Amino acid sequence: MSPRNGDWHRRRVLCVLLAAPTAALAGCQGLVPGQGPPPDLYRLTAATRFPEGLPTVSWQLLVEPPVAPGGLNTTRIALLHSPMQLEYYAHSDWADRVPPLVQALIVQSFENSNRIKAVGRDAIDLRADYVLKAELRDFQAEYFHGGAPVAHVGLNAKLVALPRRVIVASAHFDQTAEARADRVEDVVSAFNVALSRVLEGLVAWTLKSGEADRTAT
Repeated sequence: MSPRNGDWHRRRVLCVLLAAPTAALAGCQGLVPGQGPPPDLYRLTAATRFPEGLPTVSWQLLVEPPVAPGGLNTTRIALLHSPMQLEYYAHSDWADRVPPLVQALIVQSFENSNRIKAVGRDAIDLRADYVLKAELRDFQAEYFHGGAPVAHVGLNAKLVALPRRVIVASAHFDQTAEARADRVEDVVSAFNVALSRVLEGLVAWTLKSGEADRTAT
């Protein structure tokens, strides 16, 4: 390459970088390892205590992943400083996206109840009598109540009979729990309390609703 051609090549590269500085910077950052430590990962636990007198049922249940809005369909731990502004904790994530995380805990909670013949995720080949559909309305820490943050879990549920594809019951479950302090570890503990209460109610309601439908039909 002649010096004149080399000067032209350098000018051309400079023009490309000036024309797209953001893309160039992003590409350079992607090539640099070690941009910071990975986020801390947190998990939650299934419900283990349930109301007395629950029926023991002979039917089988499929649990679908809960539907969630885009802001909650993530591994990030959501928080609200006001009812209209969704944010996330820095460097702290759930161990899975929220919908499959909650789905797994619903299944485990039914198994912990020892009151149902079979329960599983919708992905397995289970010949089910009912499908449990859920929608997560709330799954965030709230800072606008005054005092320590409050973990808020809200879930709508529908029980669908198969093969009729008929909704036989629907309900809303909503629980809150105040964290002991404004630390991520304490907020996660509050999430665990609120979600456990929701799961306890969900299991009891599902067993009673399904059994009532079986008796009626």
